[in-house]
Amino acid sequence: MRSSGRRLAAVSLFFVCSALLCLPFADIALYPVEPWIELQRMALGLLHPDVHMWRLVLPALAQTVAFALLAVAGSALIGLALALVFHSRFVRLLCAATRAVHEIFWGLIFMQVYGLSATTGLLAILVPFSGIFAKVFAELLAQQSPLPSAAVARSSDRLSRYCYTLLPQAWPALLSYTRYRFECALRSSTVLGFIGLPTLGFHLETAFKQGQYDQAATLLLVFFALIGTIRYWFRPRYTLLYLAAAFWVLPASAPVESSAWLFFSEDIWPSAVRNGNWSEALSWYHHQLFSVALPAAVDTLLLAQLALVLSGLIALLSYGWASSQLAASGVRHLGKGLLLVLRSTPELILTFLFLLLLGPSGLPAIIALGLHNGGLIAFLLAKQSEQLVLRNDAARGLNRYVYELTPRLYARFVDLMLYRWEVILRESAILGLLGVTTLGFYIDSAFEEIRFDRAALLIVVTALLNIGVDSFARRVRGYCQVATLAEQ
Repeated sequence: MRSSGRRLAAVSLFFVCSALLCLPFADIALYPVEPWIELQRMALGLLHPDVHMWRLVLPALAQTVAFALLAVAGSALIGLALALVFHSRFVRLLCAATRAVHEIFWGLIFMQVYGLSATTGLLAILVPFSGIFAKVFAELLAQQSPLPSAAVARSSDRLSRYCYTLLPQAWPALLSYTRYRFECALRSSTVLGFIGLPTLGFHLETAFKQGQYDQAATLLLVFFALIGTIRYWFRPRYTLLYLAAAFWVLPASAPVESSAWLFFSEDIWPSAVRNGNWSEALSWYHHQLFSVALPAAVDTLLLAQLALVLSGLIALLSYGWASSQLAASGVRHLGKGLLLVLRSTPELILTFLFLLLLGPSGLPAIIALGLHNGGLIAFLLAKQSEQLVLRNDAARGLNRYVYELTPRLYARFVDLMLYRWEVILRESAILGLLGVTTLGFYIDSAFEEIRFDRAALLIVVTALLNIGVDSFARRVRGYCQVATLAEQ
């Protein structure tokens, strides 16, 4: 354990030092702004939400749930199938590539083929979530006991062993993760409204841009209630009924002539490639990579690294307020409510609010990502802390936090941080939609200018960056043995 503790400490020190090294190069300047009038209007809107807009809220709410439910159902089935063959390098690379691209970027891609349709929204969530499910399901299945397989006839095929030995053991964990992923899908479905799909995010963005903060407050409160009450309104035994209802409430879509082949065979390639002018094509790629992609990738990495460390600090400082092992009942309910708000509020909304306060730089994005991801990690740590069995003479108060709970949770904390590293990097990229100079800024600009060749190249760079970070995080997890330690 001493060696494991030293490794955890070394990894923690590495990330903290890397964040400190990033500080001089990151765009974290403070600009003189006068946001107080706007903030007063926001506060008034929050205190006096528009309760008469239910005709607008109910359809958007239903469509948000419909997109999330159908996409999760489809991607979970695909993930189960892919987990069976996840040992294949091709499958692992395919899943890594699909989950490395954020849902918003998938939405922008499919929008060029299917327009603003239900197909676009479903595929934008289903494609990356399938890769995520495959990876996590494969890891959960690999953790199961091999003993039941010994009782199966040697002539049994791989699928039979999979269905009769591994799936029954892992089923509770698979269901638990699927429920968690459904909550993530609700956030993704909401965020897709920022590119025009008729979910809650579309009306949220409209309300904020038009300064209708009473409507924005209503939409946010409805969304918080939706996330916070999942365990009450979502019953697994009614899943088929929910799926049928979800198909019925999907938004109507105008007929679109699918041009998928044209888009992927011609539109995303520069004219020099289509014309066979390879010297000109190399010159184009050289310019795009070194003048646009590389600086944007560096800015994205700097922002993500700072946001990762800030997320960790927020998580460690706040999980105790939501844990029954540390906080009294009243404080615990307040702590859980605060963490619900932090983890549920889309990072785009948080960034928008901090841009009003701090001006146009990377600092609002770092703070927004830190609060959002720190709130999520703190929520998971608080849940795990409540499962720990303490001695009768265990310390109380601050001593319990410092000497009892945090040391026992630290391996799980590092595991979650390494997992969220890739997620934070993907989220850093999409914040370019708000003007932060990450990869998403140039991708969004390329789509607006109908320069699909540049957009495709930048999305590939984004995916490769995420794959690289994910690969490095896996190596660090293996070095720390955090998965094993977290189970102890």
